[in-house]
Amino acid sequence: MAKIKLTKNELKKQKDALKMYERYLPTLQLKKQQLQIEIRAIEARKRELAEAKLALDAEFRAWIGVFGEIGAAYDAGGLPLLSVKYIKTGSGNVAGVEIPVFQGAEFELAPYDLFLTPLWVDSAMDRVKRALLLDLESGILDVQLERLALELKTTSQRVNLFEKVKIPETAENIKRIRIYLGDQQTAQVVRGKIAKRKVIERAAS
Repeated sequence: MAKIKLTKNELKKQKDALKMYERYLPTLQLKKQQLQIEIRAIEARKRELAEAKLALDAEFRAWIGVFGEIGAAYDAGGLPLLSVKYIKTGSGNVAGVEIPVFQGAEFELAPYDLFLTPLWVDSAMDRVKRALLLDLESGILDVQLERLALELKTTSQRVNLFEKVKIPETAENIKRIRIYLGDQQTAQVVRGKIAKRKVIERAAS
């Protein structure tokens, strides 16, 4: 515990500090709660995406043999027919933390010969697009989790600092100063009484 001055000015300073800590603590606790709720919601969404991806993978199994047989999902240069052109994201705010929000993606489909390419390729590309959207959204959610988890760590440290250090320490300082000032006041009263008695004794002699 830091050394403090046992004075009235210091008492006021410590009281003001205690009021400030007690005023900010509920705000920090609320922010911590909001972050925890949002993190749980994002984790739940990631589980939904993972389940959807598993279901989609099950659909893909029906196509694996065909893909492997003729490689129709690739263009003449060996590149995938479908690629991500760009990812569309917005901006969100959770308890003062800026996070990216997934809004979709634009895809680019390489030109292919409609007569030479099997009919199932269109359906396959649709499934590939759905799978990519799931992966892209999951990636954005990972960024959200990373930012919110970092803020939650910082906020939790501040809550603990206020709850377990600053507030108890300041309350103890106030108690010490009050006891000291009370003792000083009592001693002053006693000294005053003694001085008064001596004056009376001198006057009587």
